[in-house]
Amino acid sequence: MAEGAAKAPPENGGGCDSGAGALERGVAPIKPQYLTTKEQFHEFLEAKSQEKPCRKTEVGDPGGNDLAEPEAKRIRLEDGQSAEGQMENRQTEDGQEEETAEPREQQQAQKRARGQNKGRSHVKPTHYDKNRLCPSLIQESAAKCVFGDRCRFLHDVGRYLETKPADLGPRCVLFETFGRCPYGVTCRFAGAHLGPEGQNLVREELAARCAQPPPVRNGLDKGLQQQLRKREVRFERAEQALRQLSQGRPPGLTPAATVPKDAAARGAPSQDNSPPSSPVRTCGPLTDEDVVRLRPCEKKRLDIRGKLYLAPLTTCGNLPFRRICKRFGADVTCGEMAVCTNLLQGQMSEWALLKRHQCEDVFGIQLEGAFPDTMTKCAELLNRTVEVDFVDINVGCPIDLVYKKGGGCALMNRLAKFQQIVRGMNQVLDVPLTVKIRTGVQERVNLAHRLLPELRDWGVALVTLHGRSREQRYTKLADWEYIAQCVKAASPMPLFGNGDILSFEDANHAMQTGVAGVMIARGALLKPWLFTEIKEQRHWDISSSERLDILRDFTNYGLEHWGSDTQGVEKTRRFLLQWLSFLCRYVPVGLLERLPQRINERPPYYLGRDYLETLMASQKADDWIRIRCPGAGVGAPWVMGGTAQAWGLTLLSPALPQRDAPWAGAPQLHLLAEAQGQCLQVASGASPGYPEGRRGQ
Repeated sequence: MAEGAAKAPPENGGGCDSGAGALERGVAPIKPQYLTTKEQFHEFLEAKSQEKPCRKTEVGDPGGNDLAEPEAKRIRLEDGQSAEGQMENRQTEDGQEEETAEPREQQQAQKRARGQNKGRSHVKPTHYDKNRLCPSLIQESAAKCVFGDRCRFLHDVGRYLETKPADLGPRCVLFETFGRCPYGVTCRFAGAHLGPEGQNLVREELAARCAQPPPVRNGLDKGLQQQLRKREVRFERAEQALRQLSQGRPPGLTPAATVPKDAAARGAPSQDNSPPSSPVRTCGPLTDEDVVRLRPCEKKRLDIRGKLYLAPLTTCGNLPFRRICKRFGADVTCGEMAVCTNLLQGQMSEWALLKRHQCEDVFGIQLEGAFPDTMTKCAELLNRTVEVDFVDINVGCPIDLVYKKGGGCALMNRLAKFQQIVRGMNQVLDVPLTVKIRTGVQERVNLAHRLLPELRDWGVALVTLHGRSREQRYTKLADWEYIAQCVKAASPMPLFGNGDILSFEDANHAMQTGVAGVMIARGALLKPWLFTEIKEQRHWDISSSERLDILRDFTNYGLEHWGSDTQGVEKTRRFLLQWLSFLCRYVPVGLLERLPQRINERPPYYLGRDYLETLMASQKADDWIRIRCPGAGVGAPWVMGGTAQAWGLTLLSPALPQRDAPWAGAPQLHLLAEAQGQCLQVASGASPGYPEGRRGQ
C-alpha cells in the first residue's frame, strides 16, 4: 500500500452510517466501509497534503517551475476575487448604501467586461510573442533569419535565457524518444539536452533511426495552405458532381445520350468542361482517375464488424488520448469533428484535428457541414491530401451552434440537402463514407428507422446510431430496443450502436441487439482500459499506481504532439485537466458492492484504498494538481510539474457534478489558458450530462 493509505474503519463506515443500499437512486453502490462524508473527504486530503512541508521557493515562482504571472493578470484576478467583498461593504449597518470611492468610469469598465468575451487572452493569446526566440535560432539553422532587422522575435539567446522560467524536470521525452529535441533551448526540459555552451545535443544514431517515416501523418503543407487561403485550388470532380445533382441526376459520368452527337463524332470535349488548373504538378504518370470513376465494388471496403470503435470525441478525443486507447485495445479510431469550411480556408488549428499516428491502423476523420458544395469540395480535398480509411459525416451533433446553421442533427430534417451531401461526397471519395446519427431531433419522435433505408440507397457504407435524440441529450439511458429495430431497417448495411457502455456486460448486451459493433465514447473517457475488459471479458481492478502510469503516458504523448516548449506544456496541461474531469468519476472495482458501475451513477464521497486512489476521486481541480508518484514529497512536481499554486486554478462556476446536489452530470470543462497559461480558468454553464432534475432517471 502506498504512503498515506486511507484506512477507513469498517465499524463506522468511514464516517457514514448508511449502507450502500440506503443510497438514493442514481448513486454508485460503494461498500459501506469506504463511504464517508464531504467534510471528512476534504479534511483527509487536506491533512495528507500538509504532512510534509513544501520546499522553499522563490517569490513569484511557486513550486520552482512556474511562469511568472503578469501584473495585469494578477490585478484582474484580485479585483474579481474581491468583488463580492466590495458589494457587501457598500451597505452600512442601517441598510443604507454608501458611496464607493472608485471612479465611476472604472465601475462602468468592470461592468462592461463582466460576462463578455472581449479582450480575453485565451481567445487570441499574444504573450507567447513577447519573449519568443526566433525560429531560425531554435532550429539552429545555418541560414540567417529571412526577416533580418524586421524580425519581431529575439535573436539573443542569452537574453532569452534570462527571462525563461526554470525547467519542469530533468528528463526530456522528445530527446529520449527521438534522439533530438526540435525545441532546443526553448524546451521546458532543456537541461537534459543542452551542452555547456547552450548548443542542442543530438543522439545521432537514435535520431537517424527515428527520422523516417514520421510517426504522425496528415499534416498541412504550407504551399497548399496558401492556395486555400487565396482560393486558388480547383475542385473539378466536386463541381461536376454538384452540377449533376442540381440537374436532378445522380452523380457519375455524363450519360452518352446527353453528349452532343457532333461533339462525340469529332471527339471534342463538351462545352462545360473547364481547363484543368489543379495545384498538383502535371509531370509524372498519366492516370485516368479523373475520367473513370471507381465503381462501388472497386472502392476500398470498410470491414470492421465486431471491432471496438472509439468515438470521435470533440476536445477530449485528441491524438494522445487515442494513443492511450489504442494501447488498451481500441480497433477503430476517428479524429475529432472538423468543420469543412475551416478546412477549406486552410486553418491550421482545424487541420491539426486530422493528424494520424502510425499506431492507428484503422483511422477515419469526421466532417461537419450543412451544405453540399462545401462538404463535397472538402471531401475531394481530403481525398487527395490525407491518408484515411474512411470519412464520417457528423449528423449527431446536438449543440445549438451547429444545429442552428443547419448542420449536425438538423440534417435529419433536411433530407434533400442531406442526400446531396452524401451523394456528392460519395462521388469524389475513394474511401468508404460513413454517417453518425441520433434517434431523432425531438425526444419522442424517432426518425432513424425511416432514414436508414435512404442512407443505404445513397451509398453509405456504415451508420453509427446513438440511442438518444437531440433534445434528450444525456438524460435517461440510451434506447437499445429502438437500435435493435433500426438494425433490421438498415440491413444489409452494417449498423453500429452507441450509448451507455461502461463494462463488458454492457457491450455484450448491446451486441445481442444484432448490431455490427459498438462505438464507445464516455466509457472510454471514464476508463480507457474498457477496451481490454471487453476483449478479455473481465472486470479489471486497476490500481492507483497503474492509473498514474496512464496519466504519465498521456503527458509524454502530449509533449510529443503539442511540443515541450511553454505553449506545448500549457496545451498538455489543459487537455490533461479536461480528461481528469471524466476520470474522477470512475469507481474502483474493489470498492463497489455491486458490479458493474453504471454510467448514470455518480460516485458518492468515499475513501480509497490508498491516498492516491482517494485523491483521484476528488472532483476539485486543485486536488488534481497534487497527483504525483506515491511516496513523493508534497513539494515534488507531479507528472507535468508544478504545484496547485503554480497551476493557479480558479473555479468560476460549477463545472463538475455536485454530489450534494439533486443533479450531477458528465463534466464538460472548458479550461481556458489565461495569460501565462498558469491560471487555467474552469468555466462552464449547466452540465450537459444530466440537466437539473433528471439525474439518475
